[in-house]
Amino acid sequence: MSLFVLDTILWILGIRGHIPGHDDFHGGPNKSSFFSNPSLTWILVVFVLVVALLSLAVWAAVWLAIKSL
Repeated sequence: MSLFVLDTILWILGIRGHIPGHDDFHGGPNKSSFFSNPSLTWILVVFVLVVALLSLAVWAAVWLAIKSL
């Protein structure tokens, strides 16, 4: 009964048929789909740099404000 419920849940979610069986896993590493697209990687790098620079600017402004008191 529990296998029928699991099969029904997977069918509703649309995952049924995409999960490999016993030894159906393909050998070898696969590339990540996110890092296979260089434009997404550059967007992530630019976002991290902008956040780092903004946080340093806020830290410097607070430090200068405290120091001037």
